[in-house]
This record gives sequence, C-alpha cells and structure tokens, in this order.
Amino acid sequence: MNHPTIFDVIVLLLTGATAAYLLFRFWKRWSREKKAYVWYYMLGFLVLLVSGVLLILLGYDILGTPFVLTVASLIPLGISMGIAEQYYPQWKKLFKWFATLGFLAIAVSSFAGIELMRKISVPLFHGVAGLVIFLGPILANKYGKGRKAAKGFWWVGVGGALIGIGGIALAFLTAGKPLLGIFTAELVFNILSPLLLLMTLAFTWGFVKDIKN
Repeated sequence: MNHPTIFDVIVLLLTGATAAYLLFRFWKRWSREKKAYVWYYMLGFLVLLVSGVLLILLGYDILGTPFVLTVASLIPLGISMGIAEQYYPQWKKLFKWFATLGFLAIAVSSFAGIELMRKISVPLFHGVAGLVIFLGPILANKYGKGRKAAKGFWWVGVGGALIGIGGIALAFLTAGKPLLGIFTAELVFNILSPLLLLMTLAFTWGFVKDIKN
C-alpha cells in the first residue's frame, strides 16, 4: 500500500482547507448571482476536497480504482465547464457535449475494464479540459463573449496547467506507462500532494480575484 507520509497528510489537509474556503466563497457568490457556472466550480472543488480526504484515509492506491478514477475526473470537468459557461458562451454547448461524452467514456471504460478505451479517453479528456482551464482565463478578454475577466484571473490558468500535468501523469501511470518515461509511480506519489496544494492555491488566488470583480 502507498500510504501518504506525515508531510503528505499535512499538505493534503492544507489543500482541503483551501478548497473548503473557496467553496464558501463560491456559495456566497451563488447567493448573490444565482449563475449556473458557480455550481460547476463548486462541483470541481467539492470533489477535490473529498478526494484529498480519501487519499489521507485510504492511500494513493485508490487512484487506480475505477470509482476514484471516474469521480476524480469531475474536478477538471466542473472547472472547465464553469469557465466555458462564464466566459465562452458561444462554445459552451459544444464543450458540454465533449465533456459529458469524455466523462462517460472514462466511467464506462474504467468499470468495464476496456483498457484501450480508457487509455485513449483519460489522457484526451484531461488534456483538453486542462487546456480549457489553462488558456480559458488567459484569453477570456480577447476571445470570450461572456463576463469580462478580472485582473489576476490568469492565476486560474496556472492551476489549469498544474491539473493538466498531474491528470495526464496519473493517466499514463494507471495505463502502466510513465509519462515521458520520467513520471514513475514513485515520483508521482512524491509530488502529488504538493502539486495539489499549489494547484488549489493558484485556483483560489485567481477565483477570489474574479469573485471580487
């Protein structure tokens, strides 16, 4: 069993506390604005919070289970759909179809044990969702037709880059092949908790800037 170290547990607790704070801020935003994209964001960070707790209690081996692999996909799904809904309404329907089909493909392939389908759907979905979260905030004011992005919202893009790297690395790891031959199981497990914390801090900084806008 790959259990988190004491350092990992502390970092995961900090990640959970940060995610909980952001959920609180999103709840206040929903009370004020009543916009659908707020729920998408809340979905992503609620799953992140629960995933951190599961990692602490059950260890890193749960990352390869069909249930966790599927549920964890809700993190990039929720955040990317929120960005599409809020800033790119002209593309939100198309992206919702892609995101929904990607999530279903991950779920079916994971639970049914369809290896080829899983090896394709997981990196493809995480890669595209990660790109939306990375580029969406940076290009929102230039190409978006929704709400004007706040100054500093680009930090969400930094979080998107980190979640994309982590998601693709885990996808290759569960497929039995380290990403670029570098991201071995040992390396991924060593950097996972700090990566999650840095990702959550970047998201929080960017989203709080947006909430204040």
